[in-house]
Amino acid sequence: MKVYKLALFTALAAAIQIPISLNVFRDPERPHFSTLEESLWPIDLNPYINQVVVRISSSGDVIKYLRSHGLNIWAKNPSERTVDVQGHESDIKNMLAHFEISDANYIIHDLAQTVLESYPEKLKQGSFQTFAESSFDEVTAAAEDSIHAAAEVFFKLYRPLLSIDAWLKLLEETYPDVVTTEVIGKTYEERDFKVLHVLIPDSDIPHDEKRTIVITGGVHAREWISVSSTLYTIYEMLNVYENSPERWKELAKLDFLFIPVLNPDGYEYSWNSDRLWRKNRQQVEGGDGARCMGIDIDHSFDYHWTQSSDGVCGEEYSGQAPFEAYELKIWDEYLNSTNVNHNIWGYIDLHSYSQEILYPYAYSCNETPRDEENLIELAYGITKAIRLTSGKSYSVLPACVDRDLDLIPDLGSGSALDFMYHHRAYWAYQVKLRDSGAHGFLLPDKYIQPVGEEIAAGIRFFSRFILSEDR
Repeated sequence: MKVYKLALFTALAAAIQIPISLNVFRDPERPHFSTLEESLWPIDLNPYINQVVVRISSSGDVIKYLRSHGLNIWAKNPSERTVDVQGHESDIKNMLAHFEISDANYIIHDLAQTVLESYPEKLKQGSFQTFAESSFDEVTAAAEDSIHAAAEVFFKLYRPLLSIDAWLKLLEETYPDVVTTEVIGKTYEERDFKVLHVLIPDSDIPHDEKRTIVITGGVHAREWISVSSTLYTIYEMLNVYENSPERWKELAKLDFLFIPVLNPDGYEYSWNSDRLWRKNRQQVEGGDGARCMGIDIDHSFDYHWTQSSDGVCGEEYSGQAPFEAYELKIWDEYLNSTNVNHNIWGYIDLHSYSQEILYPYAYSCNETPRDEENLIELAYGITKAIRLTSGKSYSVLPACVDRDLDLIPDLGSGSALDFMYHHRAYWAYQVKLRDSGAHGFLLPDKYIQPVGEEIAAGIRFFSRFILSEDR
C-alpha cells in the first residue's frame, strides 16, 4: 500500500507540477512532534519548525545567494550540478521565485519531524543525561555475555559519547594485547580527545616497519553515521582478528589509528541541543568583534588555509588562523610527537552524505596529485568492495569538484584530506557515506550496520592495497 501511495503521489505531483518530496511519508510508528508535549521532545524542535530541505540546480549565483541569505547548504551534487538546501519554507519560496526555479525537489518536507525521528525513541522518556546513562548501562550489561552480544545491542542505535566511551573501554578490556585507547588532550569544553590504537603484536615485524593507517570520523558533529561506521570498522577488524588466521597475518603488518569522534564537543551538542550542528564548540571572535561559537574543523588544517568569506558565524568558518580549532592543535601535536613511531601510509576521513569517494586535492582543481592514476584506481577498487558487499554505488571524484571551487574559491581550503595527503599519508581519501539525499544527515539508525559493513569492506580493500604497495 505504501508503494502504491508513493507512486500515486509522484504521478499527481508531476501532473499538477508541484515539487516532489522524497520525505513525505514519515515513520508511522513515531508520533508527530506537534502532538507531543515539548517536555517529551529530545531537544528543542522549535528552530526546525516550518523548515524544509530542497534540491535545486546549482550555479555560482545560487551558491552566493544561499550564503548571503543564511540558507544552509547540506550537500553539493557535482554530477547533477545540484545543491541541497535547508531553510524556512518562506525563505525557500523566495529563493525559488528569485531564480524562477519551478522544478525544486523537496527532499525533506517537515524537518522538525525528521529531526525528532533521528533520535532514539527512548530519548523521549527522560532527559538526555538519563538516556545517556541508560545507553551506557545497556551496553555494559550486554557485555557481561560477550563482546558480540554487546555489539548487537550497541549498533542498533546511534550512541552519545558516554556510551561510545564505554564501548571503547570494552574493546580495550576484551583485546588487551591489541587495543589501546589514549587520551591525547582536552577539548575546549574539557572533554577527552581519544585515539584508539589497534596494533596486533608480531615479534617478526618491528613497529617502525609497520604501515600505519589513520581513520577519522565525526569531524562534523551532525554526521552521526561517520562515527558509527568508524566504530563498526574497529569491531569488524577485531572480529576478523579473532576468527581468521589469514587476515590476522595481514593485520599484523599494519598499525591502525582510529579517531571515532574527532569533534567531541560538537558531537555531544548535536545530541543535547542542535541535531544539525556542524562545527566545534569553542568561542570565536571575528576581526569586527563579532562573537560566535565554533570553527569548521575541516577548513582549519594548515595546508592552503584561507579565511572563509562567510563570517565568524558561518557554517564553514575556518578561524583566524590554521589549527585554531582545539581539536586540530591536539591532533597535530600528537602526530608530531609520535611521527617516529607511525609510518603513515593511508588516511581515510569518513563523512556524510552523498555516497562519494573523494581524492586530493580539495583546495584546487589545477593541482595534480602524485600517482593520480593509481589514486583513482584505488578509489574505484574501494567502490567495488562496497558494491560487492551491499550493492550500493559510490561515485569517485576529485574533492575540488565536490566542493564547487569553480563557484566559490575558498570552499576547499584547509581540509583534512589535503593536509594529511601532503604532509603525512601517501594515500588519502574523504569518503562520504550514505545516503544520496532522501534522509541527508538524518540517516535512520536501521542503516548503521549496513553502512558499517560496506565501509569496513572498503577499508579492508584499502588495507590490502597498502600492504601490496612499494613507494
